[in-house]
Amino acid sequence: MTKTAFVAIVGCPNVGKSSLLNRMLGQKVAIVTQKPQTTRTRIMGVLTEGETQLVFTDTPGYHRPKTKLGEKMIKAVGDGIAGVDACLFVTEPEGDIRETELELLKRLKAEKAPVVLAVNKIDTVKQKEQIMEKIAKLTAEFEFEAVVPVSALKNENIDIIIEELNKLTYESVHFFPDDTLTDQPERVLAGEIIREKMLLLLDKEVPHGVAVSIEKMRERSTGNIMDVEATIYCEKDTHKGIIIGKKGEMLKRISSKARVDMENFFQCKINLQCWVKVKEGWRNREGIIHNFGLD
Repeated sequence: MTKTAFVAIVGCPNVGKSSLLNRMLGQKVAIVTQKPQTTRTRIMGVLTEGETQLVFTDTPGYHRPKTKLGEKMIKAVGDGIAGVDACLFVTEPEGDIRETELELLKRLKAEKAPVVLAVNKIDTVKQKEQIMEKIAKLTAEFEFEAVVPVSALKNENIDIIIEELNKLTYESVHFFPDDTLTDQPERVLAGEIIREKMLLLLDKEVPHGVAVSIEKMRERSTGNIMDVEATIYCEKDTHKGIIIGKKGEMLKRISSKARVDMENFFQCKINLQCWVKVKEGWRNREGIIHNFGLD
């Protein structure tokens, strides 16, 4: 009998939720940077091993929103945990419990789904007693099904996380073909790859005000080449200048790094063309947020 479970990956910004998802799948489907709020929408990843299928939803970091886009991101978290079979709560190994973490745990209690705690980034802590202190604080607030210290970066204990989540599956048909990796359309994946490179290369404030629209994505009839045309939208003329850079050098760097990742993912040559346009204050404009598919 086949088994399955729908699992929401939740936690505060920048705790490594997307990195953990990528590790569990063995393939990069979610972009990863050191900047908080990298993930904007729910991203689904599917892991099928033998008779068992885990369907993951990677949600945006839980935070107090300051823009309409931020409100949409928090709604995505709420939608992500509603009605799932289990949750994977990801946190960092040091420090006190954040207020937003307590709020999120309160929401998880209301949903009554079993929760596995993943204490990520254990490779960054020299004093392992600190990890145990953080675990003690969290387990005093919530009754977790299991607690697993992990490192997504070093690939430590990822198999144990999967093992614990497999215990929460139930007898069911698989909801996705066994070779499915993600529900993200190719255009969305391509746009996210470009946005990731901007998050990595640009100043702190600029990347959070950008969105990427893939205008064209077409394979040529010969030569195993795909033509991709993308428009990068930003909020200010000054940001546009930063993204393009002196003599177009920054945009070339962004495009070059994005092209390499696209070629690795899509397994073909990529001819990538990028343009930059300004849409002032788009993160607070419902219509534009909808057009970008971020609601």
